[in-house]
Amino acid sequence: MSEALIRVQTRAVAERLRLLRSLVRETAASAGLGDDGVRDVVLAVDEACQNVVRHAYAQAQSERPLELEVLSDAGSLTFVLRDAGRAVDLDAIRPGPPDALRPGGRGLYLIRQVMDRVEHRPGPGGTGNELRLSKLIPREAR
Repeated sequence: MSEALIRVQTRAVAERLRLLRSLVRETAASAGLGDDGVRDVVLAVDEACQNVVRHAYAQAQSERPLELEVLSDAGSLTFVLRDAGRAVDLDAIRPGPPDALRPGGRGLYLIRQVMDRVEHRPGPGGTGNELRLSKLIPREAR
């Protein structure tokens, strides 16, 4: 059974992402992910948050919500992001090779490379998005 460690809701604007990165960094370090694991989850969650700002909300500077919840179970941390923006089909996004010389398109590739599990579903009530990013905690830190 998962334990909720943190649940925060903020406006989905770039200026608020620094706060979310700090929360993710401290939570991951406290859970024992180690320097590489902490770096990976901060990078993945930040990229996912930026995608919400840029794509789900089309960079609208408004009171659009972004929620972050961090869940812990015996062997992993799960970072749950929820928004009320335009629904996204992650399976339809096919990023090119990571060395391609085009802007954008690498975020989802990067997230999938550094996280152990990535799940996407419609948000609560069928609107928006819910993205779950899970990272295994090293056995020696459990």
